[in-house]
Amino acid sequence: MMDWTDPHCRFFHRLLTRHARLYTEMVTTGALLHGDVPRHLRFNAQEHPLALQLGGSEPFELARCAQLGAQWGYDEINLNCGCPSERVQRGAFGACLMAEPALVADGVKAMLDVVGIPVTVKHRIGIDKTESYAFVRDFVGTVSQAGCQVFIVHARNAWLHGLSPKDNRNIPPLRYALVHQLKKDFPHLTICINGGITTGAQITEELQAVDGVMVGREAYHNPWWLASWDTAFFGVVPVPLNHCAIHTREQVEEKMCDYMAAQAAAHGTPWSAIARHMLGLRNGLPGARKWRQVWSDHRLKNLPPHEVMALAHARSMAVAAELV
Repeated sequence: MMDWTDPHCRFFHRLLTRHARLYTEMVTTGALLHGDVPRHLRFNAQEHPLALQLGGSEPFELARCAQLGAQWGYDEINLNCGCPSERVQRGAFGACLMAEPALVADGVKAMLDVVGIPVTVKHRIGIDKTESYAFVRDFVGTVSQAGCQVFIVHARNAWLHGLSPKDNRNIPPLRYALVHQLKKDFPHLTICINGGITTGAQITEELQAVDGVMVGREAYHNPWWLASWDTAFFGVVPVPLNHCAIHTREQVEEKMCDYMAAQAAAHGTPWSAIARHMLGLRNGLPGARKWRQVWSDHRLKNLPPHEVMALAHARSMAVAAELV
């Protein structure tokens, strides 16, 4: 989810669900140790519960970055052992770390030694053409001995050679049964499943076999789905931000316009940098395409966001009227 789940995206998603845990895009240890820490770690207080996802392999560096994450107020540190991109491989982290479970265990222990919040691992079920269940079983077993109690498992192999990151999300086959077997073999661990889950029915089914479900791209492209999660999966009546009831897409959009205006005043952030994350909000509704076109039109960048919203609704309603 690099370049996707930034603070603006997460603020938007938190308007829709108050209880699902949100994850940052992956931040490398080098970026934190040698770059602009506030730029990488700043988040909105409303985003909790929130996990910081780290990319790295050197235990000392991971420990220092975990400390920074804890100091900035994150609720969890998540080590990425699943990203298959060549750029990540050159840095010797991501999915290639699955071939070095002892190194991952050292990194986890180093982080747990310096923070009081959970340290979790996100990984694949295998790398390249290694399809033996024993591979992922032994990886989880080794890393859990270092103290990791939560594993988020993308139920595909990561092919480190010959496939792009995009292809790695689609071509290696999904094998949910291996994730289910992990839960059976490690009943004391929290095992969460990820990959190819696009409906509430799938989530409900998976929760019969594992402890949690992570949803990535489907949640991004069809965000209104998230508005049903608090009731469906957490058994609670949604508690909106700022005690202001949100029942419709329009109310979410209004809140986002307020947020855009505040970000422009505080940081000079253009509304287009924020609006891109909510373009799926009206998916399936009449006039949704025209609505997206307005919010994607950079020629309107000098208009206040509330005026853009009014224009978007006027144009989408005109299309909807034609369909009646």
